[in-house]
Amino acid sequence: MALSFRFWRLNLLPKPSLSHLQTTLKALKPLKQKLSPICSLPMSSSSLNPLNSHLSISKNPTFSEPHNPTACPQDDLVVLGIETSCDDTAAAVVRGNGEILSQVVSSQADLLAQYGGVAPKMAEEAHLQVIDQVVQEALDKAKLTERNLSAIAVTIGPGLGLCLRVGVRKARKIAGSFNLPIIGVHHMEAHALVARLNERELQFPFMALLISGGHNLLILARDLGQYIQLGTTIDDAIGEAYDKTAKWLGLDLRRSGGPAIEELAREGNAKSIKFSTPMKQHKDCNFSYAGLKTQVRLAIESENINATIPISSASSEDRRTRADIAASFQRVAVLHLEERCERAIEWALKIEPSVKYLVVSGGVASNQYVRAQLDQVVQRNSLRLVCPPPSLCTDNGVMVAWTGIENFRMGRFDPPPPADEPEDIVYDLRPRWPLGEEYAEGRSEARSMKTARIHPSLTSMIQASSQQQP
Repeated sequence: MALSFRFWRLNLLPKPSLSHLQTTLKALKPLKQKLSPICSLPMSSSSLNPLNSHLSISKNPTFSEPHNPTACPQDDLVVLGIETSCDDTAAAVVRGNGEILSQVVSSQADLLAQYGGVAPKMAEEAHLQVIDQVVQEALDKAKLTERNLSAIAVTIGPGLGLCLRVGVRKARKIAGSFNLPIIGVHHMEAHALVARLNERELQFPFMALLISGGHNLLILARDLGQYIQLGTTIDDAIGEAYDKTAKWLGLDLRRSGGPAIEELAREGNAKSIKFSTPMKQHKDCNFSYAGLKTQVRLAIESENINATIPISSASSEDRRTRADIAASFQRVAVLHLEERCERAIEWALKIEPSVKYLVVSGGVASNQYVRAQLDQVVQRNSLRLVCPPPSLCTDNGVMVAWTGIENFRMGRFDPPPPADEPEDIVYDLRPRWPLGEEYAEGRSEARSMKTARIHPSLTSMIQASSQQQP
């Protein structure tokens, strides 16, 4: 079987030095060795270029992409996925047939409660303390060792750079020590694709709404690696709005703001406070939650709610007021999602009339109110809602491993790193990394969106590489 890497997913940016150049040249030799104890894949070393900036394209590729991406028996693949993009340290082992052999997540809930949100440096230190244990536990639960693995998949962006680095360093250490190929995974692609692990009828093209603490993204997934961005947030994501509202209402953040708000909102009157729906005047699919956050904060201040008094100690009247605010906030926050999804479905069907599914994934997709409201949207449009189980909506290693498997079959992976990788290596992490190219009608001139495009989108990188193939 012959596979080729379409682009260099996990670049290295070493500090230029003669010793490093010598190490790099030595590192080319192991590429001819057997890459996996389960599925041996011959690869070309021509794609290896550790001095590339963002994209490496082989001018004289040895192999072409196979027409049959599943030529390697899917049951034979065993991939370890590592996820450290934000505040959870996660690892999982998944087979090519979708069997989850293990899943381990170490939460930073206590840190979230202490700091009222994610503190990047504290999060990095928490990752460093548990990463070895989490990975080893994932292997132990799967009753495997590193020698049984076919490849390592790891999130390289988007996310917090300090946190991403912990996972990438661990992944490269294992891959180098055991001569395993490595797959750099886009965090948002992983949230979208994990739905295909459980829902085998989910074929391209499909739509996806990816909602979490740091992201609001509406995409049309035309094929693996081929995404059109229909809408994104121009400031804050819905998960951030949930977390801040929960903090201001004095709720327990150890479970994160979403579950806390949803639970309290059941006690309240969702129409008691007339919050304005964001961006009603903008006929696009982009999101904004900064203004709604301000409305909520002003409402809380006007009611003289003291967030230092936890909800468990609040008077019955105070609790009722907080519940009304929570319910009113949730109604408008989700209504914003509904309106954007309605328009996005209309756009998507113009581009791909065969779309039948809307995938809703990401941490906020665990919210039952969100699911119920969006289910009404898709039913009105004769589509079907697909949501991963809650354990696969929040950040996890399974989604990274599965996305690694899907890309591995297409030859989109990197060769094993050298076992003695230099200490001065600087990883090409992608904290801000768009998933797809913006749909023309949905393009925004918002400054926050312009500055966010630091790396070329995943889709544009794959397209550029494909055009270079003979």
